[in-house]
Amino acid sequence: MATERTIEGAGVPVGEEAFLGLLDVVLLAVLIAGAAFYFLRSRKKEEEPARSYSIQPTTVCTTSATDNSFIKKLKASGRSLVVFYGSQTGTGEEFAGRLAKEGIRYRLKGMVADPEECDMEELLQLKDITNSLAVFCLATYGEGDPTDNAMEFYEWITNGDVDLTGLNYAVFGLGNKTYEHYNKVAIYVDKRLEELGANRVFELGLGDDDANIEDDFITWKDRFWPAVCDHFGIEGGGEEVLIRQYRLLEQPDVQPDRIYTGEIARLHSLQNQRPPFDAKNPFLAPIKVNRELHKGGDRSCMHIELGIDGSKMRYDTGDHVAMYPVNDKSLVEKLGQLCNADLDTVFSLINTDTDSSKKHPFPCPTTYRTALTHYLEITAIPRTHILKELAEYCSDDNEKELLRNMASISPEGKEQYQSWIQDACRNVVHILEDIRSCRPPIDHVCELLPRLQPRYYSISSSAKLHPTNVHVTAVLVEYNTSTGRTNKGVATTFLKNRKPVSDEIKVPVFIRKSQFRLPTKPETPIIMVGPGTGLAPFRGFIQERQFLRDEGKTVGESILYFGCRKRSEDFIYETELEEWVKKGTLTLKAAFSRDQAKKVYVQHLLEQDADLIWKVIGENKGHFYICGDAKNMAVDVRNILVKVLSTRGNMTEADAVQYIKKMEAQKRYSADVWS
Repeated sequence: MATERTIEGAGVPVGEEAFLGLLDVVLLAVLIAGAAFYFLRSRKKEEEPARSYSIQPTTVCTTSATDNSFIKKLKASGRSLVVFYGSQTGTGEEFAGRLAKEGIRYRLKGMVADPEECDMEELLQLKDITNSLAVFCLATYGEGDPTDNAMEFYEWITNGDVDLTGLNYAVFGLGNKTYEHYNKVAIYVDKRLEELGANRVFELGLGDDDANIEDDFITWKDRFWPAVCDHFGIEGGGEEVLIRQYRLLEQPDVQPDRIYTGEIARLHSLQNQRPPFDAKNPFLAPIKVNRELHKGGDRSCMHIELGIDGSKMRYDTGDHVAMYPVNDKSLVEKLGQLCNADLDTVFSLINTDTDSSKKHPFPCPTTYRTALTHYLEITAIPRTHILKELAEYCSDDNEKELLRNMASISPEGKEQYQSWIQDACRNVVHILEDIRSCRPPIDHVCELLPRLQPRYYSISSSAKLHPTNVHVTAVLVEYNTSTGRTNKGVATTFLKNRKPVSDEIKVPVFIRKSQFRLPTKPETPIIMVGPGTGLAPFRGFIQERQFLRDEGKTVGESILYFGCRKRSEDFIYETELEEWVKKGTLTLKAAFSRDQAKKVYVQHLLEQDADLIWKVIGENKGHFYICGDAKNMAVDVRNILVKVLSTRGNMTEADAVQYIKKMEAQKRYSADVWS
């Protein structure tokens, strides 16, 4: 009788074989296939034109990716550099990856790490590794908050009192100067690590997304690396080598039901929906209503209602709904043609760093068509490292030099990148159209492009009135560029043509909680400043206050400052607002900037109402809300508020600023703004 043994991890008993067992045969087949692949690949490489420097896979390491010990991974793979990221939209993660890849030039093999997936208390042990360095690429999000994945780490260093003596570190922050709490997280972490005894190897870097965060980053890291080399006594960087982080595996024989078709995480999650629904498991919400709000003019603003019945998702007034958009089919086809690709090829991109918890850049296996449609930002303005790698696929020396120059840190290169890429709003499709000798393989393009991010919208309804529907107010993004092209917003273009003829038109969504809240006491008066689509959350606020009044509850004064171009064209929700005014629920102050010779904005109306504003927020302790443009309007409104507090509240300017900060701490001053 044959004895039984078990294949480790499978728990499947198999009979013993006299010579070659099943597992042996499989392993032998894999070895033969690998040898054949290597031979064919070598022949193919001999036929390719020589490049000035190669694009090589990184060293493969062997520790388990499920282990949250980054120290074990560093030691097992002979690395000393770990780059942590706090990222909400993917830029922080991208910068971290670029730093980790560049480390190999400076004899510092690096790895990227998500602090949420790591035991961050191991920072105390990092000093035990020779020439070790921790870099933190941290974005500031919301009202000066850390990103979701960095929250636990932020709280740990804030509340703890650990001794980080011997830890070498550097911090690069990602922020936006139009927001009040510019780079607050990075500034705090940089200072706090030093307070805990860590050693700052290089000065804090601050990136401004309102200006040119790419320029800020490459300028910082160009000074960062020499400082690191000097600190550790390492010779300067060697020859620059472009490193492929992922290897291509084409999979023509994969069963159709194992291929991702747009799911964010779990295979078939869009076909077999089950709660809870979140960023990794969005709910397919049917579009119930999609109507135009503008009555004229050449712009478009949509009112969209999404059904969430049966999802178990709940929202509060002031929350955001996130939607995963889909790229335009014609752009996808064009990119496929420019790369000479069969878009229906099934493939996987597999991380060559087996220590990374990120095995693929997006769900795999999938097709190039799906990747370019659902997973990649093909309309984003490419950063300089993408241009540097695309340059290697140019057969024309002048075009190669153009791309290399724009990827450089020289003043001329930066200026050319600003004018040719950023000011002209060229995306990767436009670049390949205009640099005709550049024909990269489609798999490398898929590796280089950032992930397609969800788009967030302030919910413009109240759950008290619409518990099973989420309302969205969105302006169609469409503009002409200096190259004669028309660029279109990914999400709003996708939504524009989705008219609800049935429940079949659905979009993947989830709810993101917000701190933008009505007062807990309904009798508290409020002032809302929301020009244009900044009205969106306030529509929900007013709906809720009307609902409470209809229930017989006492509701405080609700004052709305709204602005648009022309009453006859873009006065959105005009009928609803006027009805609330008639019922005594709303006091409306409207500015129509182009209905008279001299333009009038909400800022002018606020300046005229200094006494009213002081009465509401100074005497009656009301709440003040701003929603809309962060760069100009929100800054102006805050300055006006400082002036009102100074003149009507008899405060110095410094006291007025502190008064607003106190209001913020009390949740009496809230901003939901964007740039």
